Amino acid sequence: MSLPPRPVIGILHPGVMGAAMGSALKRAAGAVIWAAAGRSVPTSKRAEIADLVGVPDVAELARRSHVIISICPPHAARAVAQEVADALGDRPDRPLYVDANAVSPATVDAIADLLGAAHVVDGAVIGPPAWERGTTVFWLSGARAPEVAALFEDSPFDARTLGPDLGTASALKACFGLHSKAMAAIWPVMSGAAEAYGVGDPLRSELRRLAGVDLDAALAGVDAAGAKAWRLSGEMDEAADAIAAVGRPDGFSRAAAQVYRERDQSSAT
Repeated sequence: MSLPPRPVIGILHPGVMGAAMGSALKRAAGAVIWAAAGRSVPTSKRAEIADLVGVPDVAELARRSHVIISICPPHAARAVAQEVADALGDRPDRPLYVDANAVSPATVDAIADLLGAAHVVDGAVIGPPAWERGTTVFWLSGARAPEVAALFEDSPFDARTLGPDLGTASALKACFGLHSKAMAAIWPVMSGAAEAYGVGDPLRSELRRLAGVDLDAALAGVDAAGAKAWRLSGEMDEAADAIAAVGRPDGFSRAAAQVYRERDQSSAT
């Protein structure tokens, strides 16, 4: 079953990335909708600014949508898919479900078991929320990935396909996360250990001299991500699962998850 010319597209949920994605899809969609029940005031405001259409809840969104895009915190990806599965029940006319979360291929497989592999596309966003072309690639895999990519044609998101296998896009995101998230987590660990030994200033000097690294600037970059540390810890847990599944050392991502979890806890106190 192919998509209609101007499908109704549901966004779960319009966070910063989801709002940008929903806005990007308006040109291709009959309507872009979101489920208002239980969402925060900032989420509602983002949806309003992106000119998305609110519906009462996930059940109504599932009933109306031809395509559902899940873009939520990694630890919530399965729960969101379960909510959609519960809303759909045994309906034969199932929407196309795009899991665009930073999860492991195993999580994508579990979501496909819930919703039916023929109705699931695996997605991975690499780059910031896109409001203009040239910053962000939306990687897609699965048998129906080209249909989803076509919805983003001429949008700020550069949609590219990776083939018919579910999990491929998420595997790419997990591997990229070693660079974008796990490597960044080394700076507070390095700095904390150096300060505990009383060698913080010499370390800064040597990093500048031999590596061209400004440790304070690197730490400031990690601090800037502190507000979403709770989300990054879940992403690193999923990345570690992906890496362990192919027999590679997963300690980098496990350690990064711990660093982000500690930063989240310290910011909450």
